[in-house]
Amino acid sequence: MDDDEERDQDPIGRLSSLNDPVRRRLYEYVETRDEPVAREDAATVVGISRTLAAYHLDKLADAGLLVTSYARPAGRGGPGAGRPAKRYVRAQQELSVSVPPRDYGLLAGVLAEAMSADDSGAVRQAMTAAAHAAGRAASDPDLSVALRACGYEPATTADGDVELRNCPFHQVARRHTEVVCGLNLHLVQGLLEGSGQSPARAVLAPRPGHCCVRVLGA
Repeated sequence: MDDDEERDQDPIGRLSSLNDPVRRRLYEYVETRDEPVAREDAATVVGISRTLAAYHLDKLADAGLLVTSYARPAGRGGPGAGRPAKRYVRAQQELSVSVPPRDYGLLAGVLAEAMSADDSGAVRQAMTAAAHAAGRAASDPDLSVALRACGYEPATTADGDVELRNCPFHQVARRHTEVVCGLNLHLVQGLLEGSGQSPARAVLAPRPGHCCVRVLGA
């Protein structure tokens, strides 16, 4: 689906799927997982039957909020392994609603284009400084709180690092990856500095489906 087709779809109708509290809890569980989620697992976590979970998950998929695939459980394969089970992951497509209409993504794209076209480096320097300052202004003594408020969806790994499961600027990053990754880095460094931590903990560590920045363990 191209960008024009995405814009032509009704985001209000699609987002209304999250009005149902059970559906909202299922979506929130799926969005925290890196791997596709089976109906049984989602049902157990939310505390409902598998049949009801399947119904609501499929409704979320119909609305374009989840993407489905099929796979057998790990370790099962070959004859007698049974049919592959349906699984769900969060859709990467972005939905937003603004009344009256606003297009901040267009503005961000224009600014990113200006940075890319500026051979002097002055625009890039000014933008990175602004990103760092914005990070300091948004800082919180609890780094996780600040990261969540900025839309990064932080998750602590087993080795103590903090991975950022979402890029708040994903749509612009698809066209201007280097520019947006650099701004993300400076913004997160500002968050760290503002909370009294070393900004050097924020490093570029691109990974599919995640923000390009990772915060190393203290």
